Amino acid sequence: MAERAQTGPKPDAPEVEDFRSPRGIDLSLIIVNWNSADFVRNCLASINPGSCAYGIEVIVVDSGSFDQCGGMLSREFPAVRFVQAPENIGFAKANNLGASFAAGRFLLFLNPDTEVVGNALERLVQVLDRHPEAGLAGALLHNFDGSVQTSCIQSFPTLLNQFLDSEWLRGLFPRSPLWGMAPLFEKDPAPTAVEVVSGACILIRRGLFEKLAGFDTRFFMYSEDLDLCRRVRAAGQVCLFVPEARIVHHGGGSSSSARSMFSVVMMRESVCRLFLLHRGPVAALGYRCIMAGSALLRLPLLLGKGGIQRMAGRKARSGAVRKWAAIFRWSLGLESWAASKNGSALSSPKTAGVGSTASDNSSCVA
Repeated sequence: MAERAQTGPKPDAPEVEDFRSPRGIDLSLIIVNWNSADFVRNCLASINPGSCAYGIEVIVVDSGSFDQCGGMLSREFPAVRFVQAPENIGFAKANNLGASFAAGRFLLFLNPDTEVVGNALERLVQVLDRHPEAGLAGALLHNFDGSVQTSCIQSFPTLLNQFLDSEWLRGLFPRSPLWGMAPLFEKDPAPTAVEVVSGACILIRRGLFEKLAGFDTRFFMYSEDLDLCRRVRAAGQVCLFVPEARIVHHGGGSSSSARSMFSVVMMRESVCRLFLLHRGPVAALGYRCIMAGSALLRLPLLLGKGGIQRMAGRKARSGAVRKWAAIFRWSLGLESWAASKNGSALSSPKTAGVGSTASDNSSCVA
């Protein structure tokens, strides 16, 4: 049976065959499940531990979805350690919970809606082994159709790049330092220092992760990867992008069934929290104002476009209008439920670090 563990002291490591080499564990792979058992199955099936030179263990944390993921693992992947959280504790806390059971020198946080291509895991570990100045590394993410996900690397958010952020401008100036994705267009496959790598696939030294108290649990979901990269760089370590390590990322696999406007609002709330923690309340207020202004600019254009499409006898898509209407409501403080999902900005991340499930409900306000 796959081991079912509750939040609490770290138990003795069980006997695991498939994902562990006789000489011990180098890599602890942590996957957080929330209503995505089928994605977890495909992700695990893409991992070939027998072809990897490093000892691997896999830990799957179910964040209160109770979607029978544990039963699937016990039948199909009995070597995987399964940890059941009693409720949806959020992505940051769930990853920290999984890390508290890990034994590897390196921790790999992998989204359930990903599939490993070739020797990507081995390549990531090799890079960190060969680059002591680097604290963490990220992979090149691909969409299902093979195209590159440009969000796999980015710049840390600023008021300027958030105000200018649009697919149109990114397409016109893809190498601009505003976006931080210029290494995606280089022909040299060598590892490159970047500001932020995507949380869909992050490899970090275990000692550094513990020193930083893990993911900051004041983020319920989204932006916890940006925050971690920021703190790694503040600790004097480098974040590396490894284009030779390739991962397929389906995107939104864990939240597509309940997406609605939840993701749209939570993304803005989490970025606002990021500004508040790293740049102060004035910057957080500035971000709210920028989002309000962006919504007011876009909504008339989108509504006008929809009217023209209806006049032409074509069906108008309302998704973009709903998105920016939700963002505008959030900027005015009318989506207060999102703030309650995050922990207090006043608490220290070290008091809510690896393995902790404590939380409170202070909003992101300037």
